[in-house]
Amino acid sequence: MSSDNPKRVVLEGLAEIAKSLAHTHRLEILEHLAQGERSVEAVAACVGLSIANASQHLRLMRGAGVLASRRDGKHVLYRLSDPTVLNALAALRKIAELHSAQVREVIERYFRARDALEPVSRKELTRRLKEDLVTVLDVRPTDEYSAGHLPKAVNIPLGELARRLREVPKDREIIAYCRGPFCVLAFEAVALLRHRGFKARRLEDGYPEWRAAGLPVTAADPLHSRVDRAP
Repeated sequence: MSSDNPKRVVLEGLAEIAKSLAHTHRLEILEHLAQGERSVEAVAACVGLSIANASQHLRLMRGAGVLASRRDGKHVLYRLSDPTVLNALAALRKIAELHSAQVREVIERYFRARDALEPVSRKELTRRLKEDLVTVLDVRPTDEYSAGHLPKAVNIPLGELARRLREVPKDREIIAYCRGPFCVLAFEAVALLRHRGFKARRLEDGYPEWRAAGLPVTAADPLHSRVDRAP
């Protein structure tokens, strides 16, 4: 790295960070780690990679400062280094929506075809929770829910939703959420619920963005944001 030009040094550092994000598997890994810390083995299983391949991606992102890690016995656990990583991902999504025809086509054909209604904002959901007007449904896998979730959220993973509909109240609006803005789980859940006669909408983004905004969460481990212990 050049030391002659301070601006060049900064730009080279930025380029290293950008390079660490420039892979489909790494972006998918970041989505999973935004739910909570995971071991190399768990990351590999989530993304469908070999442990060696997943480890290589994780080490590269940790070297660029995107991830942090800690040792827990025989395992190394990885997590996002800082909530600002989510801001970087959000900026990438915005650029893609504005300037990538391929991304716009997928958004129109898949996401908006399943949910044309305006999603519920974090501010609006906070108000409705205080007034006890809605049932919040977390459709992520159980381990992600256990690591941290919205206050009073009920966990029914998407794959179990169709056979557990009796657990979902029909006399209340359902607000579903999952891993983030382009996570398909909440879109599919809302489509299924509406098809079965429920009044359902989705949260505008997901659990990581809610947590990063400093809103209360119920978390199982101290590495997550502040814990809401209300019943």
